[in-house]
Amino acid sequence: MGNKIQVGLIGYGMAGQVFHAPIINSVSGLNLAKIRETKAPNITLAKDRYAQAQIVNDSQDILTDPGIDLVVIATPNTSHYTLAKEALLSGKHVVVDKPFTVTTTEADELIDLAKKQNKLLSAFQNRRWDSDFMTVQKLLAENKLGKIVEIEIHFDRFRPNLKQNSWREENIPGSGILYDLGPHLIDQALVLFGDPKAITADVRIQRQKASIDDYFQIELLYDELKVILKAGMLVKELGPHYIIHGNKGSFIKYGLDVQEDALKKGLIPNEIPDWGIEPEKLWGKLNLDFNGETQINRIKSETGDYRSYYQNVYESIMGQAKLAVTPEQAGKVILLIEKALVSARERRTIDLT
Repeated sequence: MGNKIQVGLIGYGMAGQVFHAPIINSVSGLNLAKIRETKAPNITLAKDRYAQAQIVNDSQDILTDPGIDLVVIATPNTSHYTLAKEALLSGKHVVVDKPFTVTTTEADELIDLAKKQNKLLSAFQNRRWDSDFMTVQKLLAENKLGKIVEIEIHFDRFRPNLKQNSWREENIPGSGILYDLGPHLIDQALVLFGDPKAITADVRIQRQKASIDDYFQIELLYDELKVILKAGMLVKELGPHYIIHGNKGSFIKYGLDVQEDALKKGLIPNEIPDWGIEPEKLWGKLNLDFNGETQINRIKSETGDYRSYYQNVYESIMGQAKLAVTPEQAGKVILLIEKALVSARERRTIDLT
């Protein structure tokens, strides 16, 4: 395969099918060589879509294969730490689906081990390459809104019924909406503004018969800025995805990045010429004040592209680029999740300084 990095994907459930496999397969420097899956329908699907890949039913077939360079872990959250540790000890580079780990203790151990093994370790924070997040980054970099005083980021859904036979609905470590969607929102806040000074969180169960959290509101407090992160499963009427206020004006953005829906439909990035391009109806609204005069513009969204994550992983392994999503960043996300849980449980603000 020339200079291609050989990839072993552990897990071909929703995350493996929708996000990892099609994106890995769309990066020219990566070859999806092996997929570990045990469920018959998923095995059939993997064989149909990735003829070049060998389908195995034991993770060890990937972890002990000297031909595999990079192990991608897309399994239930409780197994992330164990599998990542095994992969690093086997001399593999590792990408872990979010959440990186369940605890900061696990995260710290993996970070230290990756350094000792001199191997790449990263978490799949793909939403850094959402079109709207990239648009927000550009607006802030260009100082369009002036001094930012408040930003609210939502990731809401309407799923009133519990999903049957799903580990995501079970009351086990690392389950619940805070570990599911929290990593995306927290990571975006950290990328935009760095480390907060304090955190206040409300984490609760809203759906009947649910046993895990399905709603959270987190407030990250900075010197003169408040970042509000919200996600819920009982939001039928979706509000804005981003609400940003600064001393020059506001930016409001509705709708989620289009890539996830495209991937769920089985579309392949390399086969779609306008991949990641948002329709004009989803563009955000910039409302600015110019000497007392209001100026409202629709802001064209940047082009999102999840391939950029795995392209960066490839280039980092090859020594051509710095790693974009570092394990230290991923560990910080888990730390803030833990602090949010303490804040919610004790109903108080947690000082992070």
